[in-house]
Amino acid sequence: MAANIVNLPVDLLHSFMVDVLLSAGVPKADAEICADVYIAADIRGIESHGVGRLKYYWERIKSGQHQAITNFEVVRDAPAVATVDAHHGMGPVVGVRAMQLAIDKAKACGVGAVAVRNSTHFGIAGYYPLMAVKSNMAGMVFTNARPAIAPTFGVKPMLGTNPIAFGAPSQDPEMPFLFDGATSTVQRGKVEVMARKEKPLLAGWVIDQEERPAFDAAQVLTGLVSGRNALLPLGGVGEELSGHKGYGLATMVEIFSAAFASGAFLYGLTGIGDNGQKVPFRVGHFFMAINIESFTPLEEFKATTSGILRDLRGSTKAPGRERIYTAGEKEVENARRILKEGIPIVPNLAKDLIWLQQELKLPQYQFPF
Repeated sequence: MAANIVNLPVDLLHSFMVDVLLSAGVPKADAEICADVYIAADIRGIESHGVGRLKYYWERIKSGQHQAITNFEVVRDAPAVATVDAHHGMGPVVGVRAMQLAIDKAKACGVGAVAVRNSTHFGIAGYYPLMAVKSNMAGMVFTNARPAIAPTFGVKPMLGTNPIAFGAPSQDPEMPFLFDGATSTVQRGKVEVMARKEKPLLAGWVIDQEERPAFDAAQVLTGLVSGRNALLPLGGVGEELSGHKGYGLATMVEIFSAAFASGAFLYGLTGIGDNGQKVPFRVGHFFMAINIESFTPLEEFKATTSGILRDLRGSTKAPGRERIYTAGEKEVENARRILKEGIPIVPNLAKDLIWLQQELKLPQYQFPF
């Protein structure tokens, strides 16, 4: 295998993802949805949530932590809101159905909100607000996750990386506002990427039990599970740089993702049973769609949003800085480039793809490494 990075066509990897999921028992339509969500991360340059996690999604299905057949059960329903039990089904399938349900309710009621319990990892959170944006709505999504973040003044991983995602349409349909970020200084997936690339972590990302910085990505990934390491909340250690604000945001996301759906929280999402066996992760999500026309004319909203983004990008730059970005802009530019050039595959990820290709007997895929 070559030691350099190889770019693979987007269509090739999308098809490969579908076939891997089919081999694990995911129905064709659901496999297509999952592949769409996963490949969206790669296309947008978010390498932590795309094909790099395909092997572990497959492993989670085989272990029973993810159910290949998604049972999307609406357990409480009202005109503007609903609660769903996902029964540990495929997170992207759950996410797409829940966000669509929120959008449908918002069309009727102005606002739609759907709380979900007993789900699994659903890929990039930003995928789902974009569904609302495409329907000329604003969208917001929260999700909890297995413990990773230490509370301010603590060292034990308690909260998940708990991202917040919000999207709103602008006058440029290709450039909406889209914020999608973890409430930790760095997401767990970024640590996975650094381990895959065999690169050290940065100071301020992770601490050990003595509140000292940790740098070895591979060791940190096991340390997050054992409790030896924890990610820092946005703002970092203590209160001087507002680490308590990141901690508060992560807790807010936990409440949205667990309390509204009567779901699991904190150490109820480890994926590890009392006897050390693998069990479902019991992840919770919260989806909201906001019908802009219920508040103000759509075109006025888009004009105001575009004005905000335009003025921010055009404001005074710091010395030596070439450009000011608004949220989602870099990802759109990444997508334009990656759709042409392909998705970069580093050597350690190439090993995973070869393993899946050989293990699942998919000879139609002949990767160039």
